[in-house]
Amino acid sequence: MKNIKILLLVLILFAGFVSLQTAQAKSTEQTQNSSQTVQLDVQNMTCGMCPITVKAALKKVDGVQSAKVDFDSKTANVTFDPKKTNIEALIKSTTDVGYPSSLRTDK
Repeated sequence: MKNIKILLLVLILFAGFVSLQTAQAKSTEQTQNSSQTVQLDVQNMTCGMCPITVKAALKKVDGVQSAKVDFDSKTANVTFDPKKTNIEALIKSTTDVGYPSSLRTDK
């Protein structure tokens, strides 16, 4: 009888552990799915300091997770949380520091 109680206790603990791992996996999946990446065409970049300024402006927007600005292609790849910000706010942030941008569409 004592062995059965121990076995039941172990099974209950194992079931709890498995369900905790499943909940954590779903939470991680939701976090990963809560980001969006867009590419912006950025105007007026004429020197090597311009991408630094554009990146700094984008990173100040609440919800921006990463920003990579490429001087040669005059673009910015921005990953952000759409629950905290939107594309219009990203465009406004670059425009406010002198680099108007627009959402890049496939050409």
